[in-house]
Amino acid sequence: MRHLAVLAGLALSACSGSNAPEAPAPGAAATQPVAAAEKYAKLKTNFGEIVIEFRPDLAPKTVENFIALAKKGFYDGLTFHRVVQGFMMQGGCPKGDGSGGPGHTVKAEFSAEKHVAGTVAMARTSDPNSAGSQFYICFAPAEFLDGQYTIFARVAKGMEVVRAVEKVGAPRDPGRPRMKVVMEKVTVHTEMP
Repeated sequence: MRHLAVLAGLALSACSGSNAPEAPAPGAAATQPVAAAEKYAKLKTNFGEIVIEFRPDLAPKTVENFIALAKKGFYDGLTFHRVVQGFMMQGGCPKGDGSGGPGHTVKAEFSAEKHVAGTVAMARTSDPNSAGSQFYICFAPAEFLDGQYTIFARVAKGMEVVRAVEKVGAPRDPGRPRMKVVMEKVTVHTEMP
């Protein structure tokens, strides 16, 4: 029962605007294709650095979306607004409360990949195709999320930083951290930074 409540909380808190368009309007500039060489992102936080390794083999459009947002500076200064000990840390909301997004959504790219410690996946509403900018990093296995959320990366370096963030989290939802956790700068890289 606890897992269902947590799942419902994850879905509801990841609102990215259910009426947001999936693709640019006709005549609007399309997102530039992401170079295959961009394999990593470095999340410089006020707790330290976390490096994630992208999984375009699992979720190519989601990886492309994350990289495009990072290159525009979208994530810079945003917080991990939701940190639940033993579960995950969620960030990427421009409103800082789980209700915002980038103004567009990305179609779900579900896979058979398992949620384990260090998994990076997209948060969303109850609509599977509502992910936009919010993502989460798992502190522990979360089998009840498998096959229902788009996994697009894994923590390649900085799991000790992830663990430090977990310590300032709440024991249960809504998961408001006791200290502000800020993504000061998010950059993309072709090699492990």
